[in-house]
Formats: sequence, structure tokens, C-alpha cells
Amino acid sequence: MTTVTLIGKPDCHLCDVAREVVETVVADLPEDAVAVEELSIADDPSLYAKWWEKIPVVLIDGELHGHWRVSPDRLRAALGG
Repeated sequence: MTTVTLIGKPDCHLCDVAREVVETVVADLPEDAVAVEELSIADDPSLYAKWWEKIPVVLIDGELHGHWRVSPDRLRAALGG
């Protein structure tokens, strides 16, 4: 199973948009093909130190896929959809 991690923070408009993109793309894939987890830089000082300038950040299996704006087509291609 592939894991998509969305790193953001509360009250972040771009994070809300990225969440919608991730949810839409994953919904079109086979059930149980992708797990989605969300992490907040507000809850983790190490995430804050690494990513605060780039949120929202999307990782696929722990590897950086993209940041700031999430392209549905690019994410779909990366997930094999």
C-alpha cells in the first residue's frame, strides 16, 4: 500500500485545497491502494523546522512529491492512476 502524507497546519487555505486534491485523486483509485495521513507542523517542531516555508507538502511513501500547490494530474500519475 502506498502512503500519501499531507503536511500542513490549521487555518491554512492552501492546505485545505491540497487536502481536497489528495482526497479526490485517492477516491478515484482502487480501495485500499493508498493510505492518507495528515501531519501538522503546529504539532511537531521537527516538521516545522523542515517544512514551514513550503506547506502544504505532499510526500509519497516518505519521499517529497511536491509543495505549495498540488496538481491532481501529477499526483494521479505518481500514484499510478
